[in-house]
Amino acid sequence: MVEQQEASEDAVMTRIGQAVMLLHGGDREEARNRFGLLWSELGADGDGLPRCTLAHYMADTQDDPGDELAWDLRALTAAEGLLSGERPAEHRDSLAVQALCPSLHLNLAADYLKLQRPDAARIHLRQARDAADALEDGGPAGQGGHGGYSGYDAGVRAAIERLELRMREM
Repeated sequence: MVEQQEASEDAVMTRIGQAVMLLHGGDREEARNRFGLLWSELGADGDGLPRCTLAHYMADTQDDPGDELAWDLRALTAAEGLLSGERPAEHRDSLAVQALCPSLHLNLAADYLKLQRPDAARIHLRQARDAADALEDGGPAGQGGHGGYSGYDAGVRAAIERLELRMREM
């Protein structure tokens, strides 16, 4: 049963990855359509990592900043549900979600800034920085034996710094 669930989750993550490729290739509408179909298949109670990942990328397909915020909040809610022990058996997923947390908070900070809510933006920017620092201090990235930042980590850290600088100049 566990193997079947993992295979199903892997298939969903593959489909998410395919839609992400469309998004990064510039076909936002098709990516949004595929993400929407996957979201309806997963449902509100679907597995934490796929729900988090899907909502995280679905936010990037939105034209309206309010809709983008709503999807980023769904991603964070899914992440928090997984990290709070809602489904402790998914330990490998919780490590992946922990590594995603700096980016989730960074996206929320950017969303709130677009919506002219700088106080909320500052809160999430601080949480993004704290989550990134926790990874450095031996969290999931440190457990992989990388001895430094991955390209993903470095990119998120650079984006945090850019947003911090932008907010200081406001």
